[in-house]
Amino acid sequence: MTFLTDKTGSEAGRPEGATGTLGSARPIGLWGYTGVAVTSLGGPLALAAMAAPMIAFGAASSAGLAMIASAVAFCFPLAIWFGYARHISSSAGLYAFTEAAAGRRVALLQGGLWVLSYLLYLVYTPAQIVYDTLPAVLPGEVRYQTPLEIVIPVVLAGVMIAGRRAALLVIGLLAAGQLAIAAALAGVTLSGFTTPASSFGGSAPAGSLAIASGQTALLYICGSLPFFMGGELGGAGRAFRTARRGLLGAYLATVVVTIAAVAPLAADPAMMQGAIPGMSVAQQFAGRGFAVTVGIAVAASVAGLILVEYLALSRLAVALTAWPMRRILVGLGVVMVATAPVLLINPDQIYSDLLMPSLFALWLSQLVTFAVYPLFVARRGGRLLPALVLAAGASALALYGLWTAIQSATS
Repeated sequence: MTFLTDKTGSEAGRPEGATGTLGSARPIGLWGYTGVAVTSLGGPLALAAMAAPMIAFGAASSAGLAMIASAVAFCFPLAIWFGYARHISSSAGLYAFTEAAAGRRVALLQGGLWVLSYLLYLVYTPAQIVYDTLPAVLPGEVRYQTPLEIVIPVVLAGVMIAGRRAALLVIGLLAAGQLAIAAALAGVTLSGFTTPASSFGGSAPAGSLAIASGQTALLYICGSLPFFMGGELGGAGRAFRTARRGLLGAYLATVVVTIAAVAPLAADPAMMQGAIPGMSVAQQFAGRGFAVTVGIAVAASVAGLILVEYLALSRLAVALTAWPMRRILVGLGVVMVATAPVLLINPDQIYSDLLMPSLFALWLSQLVTFAVYPLFVARRGGRLLPALVLAAGASALALYGLWTAIQSATS
């Protein structure tokens, strides 16, 4: 097996747990890690107020069941990531997991696909905020789309270049804010609708229910990003405990607010069809002010996910190259800011052109990590049958992600 080396000279891919932090930085605490974990999962408000209800519309009468089934389905990837993380704490994240299981060559394939996916994400997602999300919130925003397309990448890059403390503070505030607003939205939804029993039953067509469940499960996939902070959590035992508590807590909170916000909509499926369904619910039951708050916070939720992507890319780059962190943060910022004017040429077309390869690379990179997990368990003398079951379930989800990416590109 080949071992990675980060700036500190620690073995980033060592199966028994590489623990070196980047430079001499103080280990990240539970709350800082949890903020990253919350923001990575959708983020929660974008998922609960926008993506999940739109997906659930096809199985509206069983919306609650679809949300529960999606949460259960995503336990397969979570179990695999934690299976690796119990023994590996690394700034190389999924790359280190894959290398420990299948060697450097396979890990380079996985890492290359992963980097391609998230570099494209950094490039095109600000355009999604400016041209898709914000116009649904503030129609007058269209007058400012050109400067916003430039300013948003500059601000996000500035936050990251300002240093880890500033980045974690901003990410933590975004995490706390969107969870609070998502909880408030869930409360408004629950009080506004009498949740029908059918929402948690199988009244929807089986095919529609399976699609809604599977596609919602795909939305949680960026929950792997916090594992790229493994090299900054202290000793191996402490790193795993922090990761387990932080990510599982974030996941449970996200699942709860998503179910609470979406399940009651089975009483009025028309609410699921808006550009931001959560805004429609908020407007009907809490007024225009709260609706706008929800919409702006959804946009901020998406921006927060960009920051976490940026953070994970920088950690992997340091682990692989041993370049100084600041150089990498500046380099990623230059990519974001320099490509922003290019998107102004034709934002919709460029966004569509970049989305499919980004998603395809994402799911293929995850598939590699999932598929080789039984090799990792076998090398450690663990029980092979549970590993095979987990790998089969997680790989099936990744294959479904690949299929949906291809379908969306050809439709």
